[in-house]
Amino acid sequence: MEAGPIFARKGFRATTIREICDQARVNLASINYYFGDKQHLYTETVVMAREMRVQQVPYPTWDDSTSSEKKLADFISLLLHRLVAMQTEPWQVRLLMREILQPTEACKHLVEEYFRPFFERLCSVIDEIVGRRLPEHRRSQIGFSIIGQCLYYRFSADITSMMIEEQEYQEHFNLEGLAAHITEFSLGAIYQIRQKNEPLTEIPETTTGSTK
Repeated sequence: MEAGPIFARKGFRATTIREICDQARVNLASINYYFGDKQHLYTETVVMAREMRVQQVPYPTWDDSTSSEKKLADFISLLLHRLVAMQTEPWQVRLLMREILQPTEACKHLVEEYFRPFFERLCSVIDEIVGRRLPEHRRSQIGFSIIGQCLYYRFSADITSMMIEEQEYQEHFNLEGLAAHITEFSLGAIYQIRQKNEPLTEIPETTTGSTK
């Protein structure tokens, strides 16, 4: 869809329906017929970007023998590969990052249909590692801390590369190296929390096996 790269480059407000039509070589009436207005076109484009990114970097598959630690490592690797581009950045990533930083009405759909289910899966893995279900605010804080580490390398890639020597950056700050570091760091924190005498509740029966 021609609208995707334009929205990703200019954002919702700065993009006009006219330039999308010119790029797609269609008339304004066709946009109104299929999408109704610019907001609906934008929302559909954001949803399409998210679905395309899921197809490009799909969920891992797990079975009953997969350890909780491996699941966490897979989640972190998945986040980094979906959000952080070491070379060229797909327009889908740029558009989704725009929506996270400058939310529009489309973000409500993303939160309910994609972000919240993904976050709950991550928190379920945290529950598994702890051994019981932490209070809601604690498991959410841990989940956001893990996501925050991944997002740092998305939003601060240029600054990070300036602070680290080039050879070291190439060897240790690639996606695989970052995934290993964030996993190790996060597991250390979760293990410490597991040892504390915090109020805990039993984990309800959930399915954190294969995800689609």
